[in-house]
Amino acid sequence: MKKHISITNLCMYLFLIVVCVFSAFPFLWMISAATNRSVEIIKGKVFFGTYFIGNVKQLFATVSVGRAFWNSLRNTVIGTIAGLFVCSMAGYGFQVYRDRNKDRLMSLLLLSMMVPFASIMIPLFKMFSMVSLLDSTLGVILPSVSTAFLIFFFRQSSMSFPLEIVQAARVDGMGEFGIYARIYLPVMAPTFAAAGIVTFMNNWNSYLWPLIVIQSQESRTMPLLITSLTSGYVTDYGILMLAVTICTLPTVILFFTQQKRFVAGILGSVK
Repeated sequence: MKKHISITNLCMYLFLIVVCVFSAFPFLWMISAATNRSVEIIKGKVFFGTYFIGNVKQLFATVSVGRAFWNSLRNTVIGTIAGLFVCSMAGYGFQVYRDRNKDRLMSLLLLSMMVPFASIMIPLFKMFSMVSLLDSTLGVILPSVSTAFLIFFFRQSSMSFPLEIVQAARVDGMGEFGIYARIYLPVMAPTFAAAGIVTFMNNWNSYLWPLIVIQSQESRTMPLLITSLTSGYVTDYGILMLAVTICTLPTVILFFTQQKRFVAGILGSVK
């Protein structure tokens, strides 16, 4: 029996190792490609090279990486903070306040998730053009501030929030915003962490809407900058992979530093 269990565990670990290798290989190849010349990458070289400094100099001489990185970081941070505030307030309200029509409203919100963004892209562009929000930070982040998914996520997580605390705070004279800021937010910290990671990644990797609303080279983000590196007649894959590596670093660092909180927040929303 023990021999059977050990063989089973061995097969399981071997399977997991193989899956991890296949999953990590694209990222390792991306990093190694950033150290090689474009010709070497085209030939299929997968090992680390010695042309990393050359790719760095060529990339920063070709495009404004610092400005694009700052634009992405600014838009992402502002959009994430605003999205967490608006969606958490909505999820809190759906759970704390009693109304017979709130379930119908939530159903409509969930139904809106089935509408593809491409179908509302043109009306959004016309609306933002009328109010002069094109090529602006507000124009980039505003459509992602309130999403049906995040509202539903906070609402599901708030089901485990004890309403007795809210009632006791109201009896003590605390206002609704004070209850949200001083009681709800600390208790639901893991949920905020999980939602923050998801929102940060979505905003950082956003491509279609910034491509439409951004109209100047000074305002473009990292995904748009990476696209510009492939728009010429000849693509330098060395500097392209270096730009992709730089663009990937913030989300990788955020996920690995907040991994435990992300898992705790997801488990809390399921409960």
